[in-house]
Amino acid sequence: MVTVSVPLSVVRVLEVALTLVSFALVASVGHLSSSYWAWCMFSWVFCCALTLLILVLEFSTLSARLPISWDDFTTAFAMLAALMLLAASIIYPSVVFSCPDCGRQVAATVTSCLAFVAYAVEVGLTRARPGEVSGFLTTVPGLLKVLEAFVACIIFISLEPGRVAAFAGLQWCVAVYALAFIFSLVVILLTVCRLLGACPCPLDRVLVGCSVVAALMYATAVVVWPVYAFRNNPRPSGCYHCPWDGLVVVSFMTCVNFIAYIVDTIYSARMVFFVTAS
Repeated sequence: MVTVSVPLSVVRVLEVALTLVSFALVASVGHLSSSYWAWCMFSWVFCCALTLLILVLEFSTLSARLPISWDDFTTAFAMLAALMLLAASIIYPSVVFSCPDCGRQVAATVTSCLAFVAYAVEVGLTRARPGEVSGFLTTVPGLLKVLEAFVACIIFISLEPGRVAAFAGLQWCVAVYALAFIFSLVVILLTVCRLLGACPCPLDRVLVGCSVVAALMYATAVVVWPVYAFRNNPRPSGCYHCPWDGLVVVSFMTCVNFIAYIVDTIYSARMVFFVTAS
């Protein structure tokens, strides 16, 4: 009962309840043949199920026996869940339904927003404090790696293959997104599996160098993608969530990830070259 009554466990119980209510309310309305609807439903189910699993493992003390970095795993998941629910809370009311008098849909949106707040609170509770010895994913650069990987996933699902295949500049941008995503994903997996220490080179400097390269590559994508994506390609008349909107999403998310990599580089360089030196 001590484990369940701590603030972090209370927050997780709220997360399970809120995501379960969101899923139940939307499911009671009926099925929709929309990929956006499926994404929202998956977000609520995934977050609810994995949070419940985390609670069970911690209550049974089995989490201490797993061969992974538990703190890194739970913090990374909380960050991912917060991003997924933020996306679902925006997508569901703006794309899936537009009925202000639909009570259950509005209630599902509200509970989804509250679940996002709960996961954001969890990230704040588990994030490493200055001077605290902890796992990499509980630090600001680690959380940024999760953000960068998630934004890259949004970019991938918004790409228009026909437009990309027609221009070499857009293909370069896709290569930038893929390489940076692989780097972030590898760092996350190595951290959770406790394999970062096996790296034979100074890992902190390698991470800074890769962040610099990723930021520079994204700087080119910020310029190149809009030039080729929208050249002689105005918005079609009567376009409502058409593939052209996906090009706009990619442009916006490219800027978001560019900023994330800049912040990641500055913060990591400060930790490696200034804080460590002092």
